[in-house]
Amino acid sequence: MNNILILCLIVYFVRIIDTSLATIRTVMVVRDKLLLATIIAFFEVFVWFLIVREALNNEGDALLIAISYSAGYATGVLVGMIITDKVLTTNISVNIVVKDKNDIVKKLIDNNFAVSISKIKGEYLKTNKYMIFVATTNKRLPLLKKIAISCDEKAFIVVSENKMVLGGYR
Repeated sequence: MNNILILCLIVYFVRIIDTSLATIRTVMVVRDKLLLATIIAFFEVFVWFLIVREALNNEGDALLIAISYSAGYATGVLVGMIITDKVLTTNISVNIVVKDKNDIVKKLIDNNFAVSISKIKGEYLKTNKYMIFVATTNKRLPLLKKIAISCDEKAFIVVSENKMVLGGYR
């Protein structure tokens, strides 16, 4: 029983590693970082092969191994997403719709955000509003949201991930 428990723990933790690598690799492919994605894929499959071989060669309780394998996969997806969010820097676009642009634009510029401003009128709006466009990174998003909400509690904010940003404010 001890051996099967140890094998289940090994399968669980190694599965977290290979699935985290798979999640990060997928993000690298989407971002056109193909060489890095290829290197990660090699290690991902290498780790996967080692653990599957070990699990299949064991004569222990297959159900416990399957549960460990599945739980490791699920946890690995979560860990991979957390690593991706915390470690990788992503280019994002933020559109902020506000009634008054002056205060927010000044604060954004004071915090080194580049801004573009458009006067807008929606289908059902009775007054004009302003759309402020900011290209930044996910690391600076918390500050940007804090500024926007402090200037206009009813600000409408849309965040999109960008594949590439060229040119712009410097």
